[in-house]
Amino acid sequence: MLSLVFLILGLVVGVIHLYLDKQPRTNGRVAQIFLLWYLVITVGVLSFLFFISHTLFAKSSAQSIGWPAGNPFQSEVAVANLTIATLGILCYWIRGNFWVATVVAFSVQWLGAAVVHIREIVVAQDYAPNNAGMTLYMDILIPLILIALLVYYLYATRHEQGMSPRERPTGQVV
Repeated sequence: MLSLVFLILGLVVGVIHLYLDKQPRTNGRVAQIFLLWYLVITVGVLSFLFFISHTLFAKSSAQSIGWPAGNPFQSEVAVANLTIATLGILCYWIRGNFWVATVVAFSVQWLGAAVVHIREIVVAQDYAPNNAGMTLYMDILIPLILIALLVYYLYATRHEQGMSPRERPTGQVV
């Protein structure tokens, strides 16, 4: 449920930014604004909250997923979330291919988590609230939204700059 809240929060902040933005409202600019806030809020801040939940509230977090409490792998999941949080928050200041790398890292982690959740449902019949249901859907939906938005942003930006699909932003042909 927390993932859905932060997905919506990223959308709301993006809408506010778009409303207040003084730059021309091109397709690329709109995609850039929404991608920025999804990366900072939905990826960065949400992943930081998951880091906190897997460290400070480790026992209840483990139980909500259907894991045994005190599992050392939970600490690894916490650090992975902190890594993704750092990438997402840095997207506010660092642009370009850093956004691509952040979307890739986040998507690998969350889509990988979805596979683990599905496996646990099938093999261990783990229907704990944070293994099945909304968590599973968000583990798939959010990366797909980010990937689609990133691809569209890159396409729209190239198109608006009059670049051919083979040109790089520096003007070098691939």
